[in-house]
Amino acid sequence: MITITSSAKETEKMGREIARHFKRGDIVAFTGELGSGKTTMIKGIVKHLTGCEATSPSFVLINEYQGKIPVFHFDLYRLRCKIEIETIGWEEYLDKGIVLIEWADKITEILPKDTIFINLSIINDKRKITIKGLERRIKNDKQRKSIKST
Repeated sequence: MITITSSAKETEKMGREIARHFKRGDIVAFTGELGSGKTTMIKGIVKHLTGCEATSPSFVLINEYQGKIPVFHFDLYRLRCKIEIETIGWEEYLDKGIVLIEWADKITEILPKDTIFINLSIINDKRKITIKGLERRIKNDKQRKSIKST
């Protein structure tokens, strides 16, 4: 699934829209160059799921947001090696809520196969957002919603 957004507001809105399809235990891996909108999209996701205002955890590695389903926001920008992620016990967060990982390309090989991948790139002042691993769920959710409304 590919979407183009023209502003930070649209990117955040896209985050709110896809958050409706997330469930406990999901791992969402964000990749993209610096300034491509990863944190902006995560702000929309966190706002939808918890009602909290997300901030970038660049200096603390992880922010936790409590809601009906807790959200754990990892920012691996300053991660020097994969061993660092293991020493903080990141696996303890799995299945407790939804895990959002910025700069996930640093740990791709240790992510589960059912990880949802979101890549953001800058193209002529717009954001190209490519989502993999969520298409089937979005389609099924739309079908269920359609059945309920008839």
